[in-house]
Formats: sequence, C-alpha cells, structure tokens
Amino acid sequence: MRTVRAVRYVTPLREGGSLPAIVEADDDGLYVLKFRGAGQGPRALIAELVAGEIARAAGLPVPEIVFACLDADLARTEPDAEIQDLIRASANLVDGSQGLNLALDYLPGSVAFDPLAWQPDSELASRIVWFDAFVTNLDRTPRNTNMLVWHDKLWLIDHGAALYFHHSSADYGARATSPFPAIKDHVLLPFANHLAEADAAMTALLTSERIAAITALIPDDWLDDDPLFASKAAHRAAYADYFAQRLRPPRAFAEEAARARSLHV
Repeated sequence: MRTVRAVRYVTPLREGGSLPAIVEADDDGLYVLKFRGAGQGPRALIAELVAGEIARAAGLPVPEIVFACLDADLARTEPDAEIQDLIRASANLVDGSQGLNLALDYLPGSVAFDPLAWQPDSELASRIVWFDAFVTNLDRTPRNTNMLVWHDKLWLIDHGAALYFHHSSADYGARATSPFPAIKDHVLLPFANHLAEADAAMTALLTSERIAAITALIPDDWLDDDPLFASKAAHRAAYADYFAQRLRPPRAFAEEAARARSLHV
C-alpha cells in the first residue's frame, strides 16, 4: 500500500463522531482521512483497512486506501480547538516515527446511494450482502448506506464499524463461526437474489493467502498491548486466523444471510 503525507487540512466531514476530513496530500490528491486519534481509536482503522482490502480482493468497488502521516504543525492553521486536538493526537509519534493514519481516495461529485433512485444489479447486491455478513459490518442500512454513486458506479466506503469481534475481550477464534443476524437490516438485501452464487464466487477469491497478506498490512502502532496476545505479530495473526475459520464450511453467516433474504420474498 502507498503512504502519503497530508500537507493541507481542507475541510471536516461531520458525519458521525470521528470527524474524518478531506485533506490534500503530497501527491496532489485529495483524500478522506480517518484519524488514528479519533474517539473510536485504532481498531476502527484496522476495520477500515482490513474490510476495505478484503472487499477489493473480492472484486468489489472500494476507493483506493492509503496510509497517511501528518505533522502536528497542520493544527496551527485550524481555528476549531477540537480539530486541533485531533490532528495533534494523530500526528507523528513522540519518538519521531511516523504514526500512520488511514485515508481513502476522495470521489469528487459523488452522491450518497439511494435505493429509490439507483438500484444495483442482483449479482453485485448479493456479493455486497455476503461481504458485509462476512466482515460483520453493522453499518450498511437504509438509515446509513455507506455507499456512494460515482460515474454511475456504486462504491463502498466507511467500514470502521465492521469487525466488531475485536472490541470484545473474548478470543477472536471463538467468534469466527458466529452468524450475523444484523444482516436482516442490510439496505441491499431486497436485491440480493444470488446469494448462493455469491458464496461460491467470494470464497474462491478470498484464499487464506490473500487474507493473510491483507492482515499483514496492519501497522504495529495500531495494535495495542492486548493481554490476549503474546506479541503484536500474534495479534495480527489472530485476525487472519479468524477469517480463515469464518470461511470454512458450513458458513453460518452465509446461511443467516440466505435465511434473512427468504423473509423478503
């Protein structure tokens, strides 16, 4: 993955409590920056990174994800004290190393997905529903779809609410075979007529090697000193093991999605 440096804070995006922002980076691009120092903490960034890259590996449309570093000096030009504090809390680490944040390519002119105005084809809807059940994404509902339409194409954004298993003190592996009942509220479930086909296609794409390569991207400074794990490497490996177990049949999350879809017929 690429790493960019934020050189200008453009504007905050006040959808939710984490205060993401549009920033300009040293490659002249605009990005939506998710701050390491925001209230949800680094685990929201882990969810954003891992879920987003799993979606990409499965052929789903996600804006490019990059690591982003920023200097505390950017806070000097911001009049909002809350934003100043957020920048300072997310800037380079005290030891001088580059504490990494996460950013997604900004899609100028995109509009929020509205199922009444734009409907995806059933195959794509089925793959997205399967994916969100797989990564336990709580946040793709009619109330907050977390999808954009850009150049007549659907794009998936905002996966910070996924992977909710890692907020529990329980062993990750113990949660791997759980269903995902919240899939019944998915905004695309009424359009997902090909869940069995999606299950076959997605499991073929998401090999254990691909999953391991994605979880290997998690930076050390996003992995706190969790007493469940002997090291940061062990913590990182636990994510890969969780998904590897989740993909083994029978897949309770896929069965739950199919059951929920049958209630819409």
